[in-house]
Amino acid sequence: MKSQIQDVTNRIIERSKATRQAYLSKIDNARKQGPHRGTLSCGNLAHGFAACGVEGKKDLRSMTKANVAIVSSYNDMLSAHQPYETYPALIKQAVAEVGSVAQFAGGVPAMCDGVTQGNAGMDLSLMSRDVIAMSTAIGLSHNMFDASLALGICDKIVPGLLIGSLSFGHLPTVFVPAGPMPSGLPNKEKARVRQEYAEGKVGRDALLEAESQSYHSAGTCTFYGTANSNQLVVEMMGLHLPGSSFVNPGTPLRDALTKAAAVQATRLTDLGDNYTPIGHIVDAKSIVNGLVGLLATGGSTNHTMHLIAVARAAGYIVNWDDFSDLSDAVPLLTRIYPNGSADINHFVAAGGMSLLFKELLDNGCLHNDVKTVCGDGLERYMGEPKLIDGELDWVQGISKSLDSEVLSTYAAPFKPNGGLSVLSGNLGRAVIKTSALPTPECHIKAPAVVFEDQFELDDAFNSGELDKDCIVVVRFQGPSAIGMPELHRLTPPLGVLQDKGFKVALVTDGRMSGASGKVPAAIHVAPEAYKGGLLAKVQQGDLIELNTATGELVLHVPEDELAQREAVVPSLEKHEVGMGREMFGNMRASLTSAEEGACALFEPLEKSE
Repeated sequence: MKSQIQDVTNRIIERSKATRQAYLSKIDNARKQGPHRGTLSCGNLAHGFAACGVEGKKDLRSMTKANVAIVSSYNDMLSAHQPYETYPALIKQAVAEVGSVAQFAGGVPAMCDGVTQGNAGMDLSLMSRDVIAMSTAIGLSHNMFDASLALGICDKIVPGLLIGSLSFGHLPTVFVPAGPMPSGLPNKEKARVRQEYAEGKVGRDALLEAESQSYHSAGTCTFYGTANSNQLVVEMMGLHLPGSSFVNPGTPLRDALTKAAAVQATRLTDLGDNYTPIGHIVDAKSIVNGLVGLLATGGSTNHTMHLIAVARAAGYIVNWDDFSDLSDAVPLLTRIYPNGSADINHFVAAGGMSLLFKELLDNGCLHNDVKTVCGDGLERYMGEPKLIDGELDWVQGISKSLDSEVLSTYAAPFKPNGGLSVLSGNLGRAVIKTSALPTPECHIKAPAVVFEDQFELDDAFNSGELDKDCIVVVRFQGPSAIGMPELHRLTPPLGVLQDKGFKVALVTDGRMSGASGKVPAAIHVAPEAYKGGLLAKVQQGDLIELNTATGELVLHVPEDELAQREAVVPSLEKHEVGMGREMFGNMRASLTSAEEGACALFEPLEKSE
């Protein structure tokens, strides 16, 4: 194990002693209550299996057969979640064949940032994660279950399912993916058309056609955004079956993996001798493994919040310094859009997860002394799932990349680090993703152009006001202000300015996307402007310096002048009413800072170490 990675792991363990012990005590107490159906009254139990068939009722009466909960994010509007429509029947059949029962415990909402991007619904996006966590808990709250299966793919859905499942940490839980859609229009071509549309060179018809060719069928979007980052991280943490993350939907192999995941859940319950609850799998080492996998592949910046919240749900305190130090210790091994032109299917074809595990394990970047849903250690994850004579088996993965432009080696990485940095200065703390930038380091010192709303930027861009070296500040986008929407719609116009030769960057207390690309973006600035952050005092023309080499994010205005300035606090009413947003006022008010996970489910830490 590389010393830097071990050091980060050790300090997370040390920092979290009290909170982790409290968590373990909670889930151990839940286990001691025994198989929960046995604690239910006859009336309670009769309600719980009233809709089951004769055999199901008999099995659930016996208290010796496992009952597996299905918690699903199925809906048929969103391509990533549409395949889940058929999963419950497959799961119930597979579980019945091994003498147990599966019940659909509950559904969770699944919204898509790709649909809501730049629209009012995006203001609910981040908060939906906590709603999903609570919905998961409600689904599992009937005390009927010995294990659970979590069916989720995209942005907030998987972190929400993880947080909710960890609240029932005494239950074994297997995560069940649905896989990416086949490759469509290359991501590089899609980005080109988007930028041409921003420049007015093509019309809406051309843009819609390009988008439709890219997002063209059931399955996850093929770029390496938050959805595919979710799948990779969950497999790195040992919560997926090996190699199951990126198998396309609607294939025999996908169905076989779904059935195998269901059967595996029955093997991990407290009814047998292989009890493996999710609260024991998700420990400091598995969390660090997830972070390493994310950083080694240039994954989504959204996880600088999501994984902090997930860790907190398991009793661990993780912060941005942990991300930054791990990034320095882990080389960038993949080039998947937006960090390159390849998509997730090309990554699979080059060697995929099995080869990634091998490279990281062989070079001391992953903890191997961990529990997974498949047993102890990560060796099984160097195998690839195959159907052989109609039967699912795992074969040894390849030892050398089939496309070194997509998946490289530890000895010859694309970059020596994971491309995620923490910036600090009088403006606060922020994260910046450098893995997709044209140069390894970024240093910009330029006058600020300030916006209180992302939609104001369009007029400034169209009028030519931004045709200069500048640092665009978009503030009052943070968790407590308006729910921290993604600002990915800003990428095309800023990219146009960059291509014209101007030095541009973005500084915001909002989010960019998991698909953050070539424009330097200091995001998640904390403290946010709405909570008294200095960002609220920035004025047009102020010099701001962003330097990834030194880790600085500095507003170059004398302190005495800043002390005399009044913070600008605009009306946010139009972001707080309509599209259901008025119902989330209490949640917005209770969200923690971005570095504490932007989460409403936990008390803020008195001090973030």
